[in-house]
Amino acid sequence: MKKAFTILELVFAIIVIGILAATIIPTTKSTKLSEAANQIASHIRYTQHLAMIDDKFDSGDAIWYKKRWTIVFNSDGYSNNEEAYTIFSDTSATGNPDYSEVAVDPQSNDKVLSGGFSSFNPQLDITDRNAFRGMKELNIGSYYGISEVAFSDECSFSGSKRISFDHMGRPLKGKMSTYNHSYESSKMMKDTCTIKLTNPEGEVWIDIENETGYVRVRYS
Repeated sequence: MKKAFTILELVFAIIVIGILAATIIPTTKSTKLSEAANQIASHIRYTQHLAMIDDKFDSGDAIWYKKRWTIVFNSDGYSNNEEAYTIFSDTSATGNPDYSEVAVDPQSNDKVLSGGFSSFNPQLDITDRNAFRGMKELNIGSYYGISEVAFSDECSFSGSKRISFDHMGRPLKGKMSTYNHSYESSKMMKDTCTIKLTNPEGEVWIDIENETGYVRVRYS
């Protein structure tokens, strides 16, 4: 004799499925905050990748270490006073990215990995979308509603919100242009660096391990 489900069993199954859906869906739902965190984490990893494949060591260049690949966060007139970030190699050793120093988007040679930075030539102002080759997604204030990017004490240095990497992928803090030699103990990370992102949806954290440069997104 074929056994069938009773109405009570079906109702119970529906309730269980509903409970599971209610607990699982919120954790997998994509939000502007999680999208921003995942994008930034990916670009931090890409900055590390560039540093590892593009070793700046040059025995004939006394300031080679100032030119390491860096991801820098800013909020100024050239990002419409919104939170933004830029990936660059400081070949001029000025501490700020010139337009020619900004990383090219690996998915499009027509774009550079910047949401706007104050040292760019005025004709590249982010307000002029036809002239600026930056990416609107990297202007995380405008695109994702990020109102604050906060660095933990372990990775901030003199108010600078930037992370650089050496040829082994180890993260360094502070402006590379202020370094007097390739490694300075006060600018070596001794513990995990945490970057907190805030928008109307809440907060999310990006952790960068001090020795390996391993990056992960954390929601609590």
